[in-house]
Amino acid sequence: MGYAVRTVLRIVGVLEATWYARRKRAQEETKSRVHNGGRPQPGYSVTQDGKRISDEQIKEWLLEAVAGDGNAYGYRKLTVHLQREHALIINKKKIYRLCQELNLLRPQRKIKTKHPRKIASNREVTSSNQLWETDVKYGYIEGENRFFFLLSIIDVGDRSIVDYYVGTKCEASDAVALLQRALWKRNQFEGDHRPNIRTDNGPQFISHAFESACVEFGVEHERIPPKTPNKNAHIESFHAVLEDELLSRSEFETFAEAHEAIMEYMKFYNNRRIHGSLYDLSPNEYREAVRAGKIKPLVVKL
Repeated sequence: MGYAVRTVLRIVGVLEATWYARRKRAQEETKSRVHNGGRPQPGYSVTQDGKRISDEQIKEWLLEAVAGDGNAYGYRKLTVHLQREHALIINKKKIYRLCQELNLLRPQRKIKTKHPRKIASNREVTSSNQLWETDVKYGYIEGENRFFFLLSIIDVGDRSIVDYYVGTKCEASDAVALLQRALWKRNQFEGDHRPNIRTDNGPQFISHAFESACVEFGVEHERIPPKTPNKNAHIESFHAVLEDELLSRSEFETFAEAHEAIMEYMKFYNNRRIHGSLYDLSPNEYREAVRAGKIKPLVVKL
């Protein structure tokens, strides 16, 4: 048989009020542990020198951070911010919880829709605006010691360069703008059917921006398998002709000079250059002759 609680407390020198308060707190912690499935939150964190910082103070720091340099941060970067600014030893899980209590959590990023890759397939092209090919060609500016980019769209049906872009950079946004401009130029937004666009696997073409634009424009985008340039043969052939007839014979001093030369060559290529595969006509002459019923359109198998 044990001693009475009062007697034991008197012997060990602990006040009854202190003992009952501690027992009550222990019971509450036990209930909290059972209810939450873990130990109760201590209500503070410590700094690197061992100083305890209350959760309320940490919340104030979070609010100050969000009002200042941390306004664009999520909870992970806010964790790094507090660790650096206040030497606080704290993990991102606790910061997440405190941000949740303060309603500071930023909205989750929207998951971008993934577009399934469509592989270029064999087909027959019998007229203009059925299949377009596009690719990037690099040129060099001797006077500025840098490269420039030429992005062209060729119509497989009539071999004309529908439109092109020349710049010192070539990103997805440039490819999107070029495609849209080419569709406008050929009045393709007016009908129900639009050309298929065939590309390689360059960064401009596998980007989310380009894929989304194709969906928005109603254009089916197909990509050739790696190491199969023959499936993009017409734009590759054009770039080879451009290299042979212009780029390899020119030394450009400025970007403006290169841009002017490309522009003049495109006019020549579309309007005057004789194509043996087009009844010895230029691309524009061929397209007009087919439209007028003067010649039978060629069938291109690829």
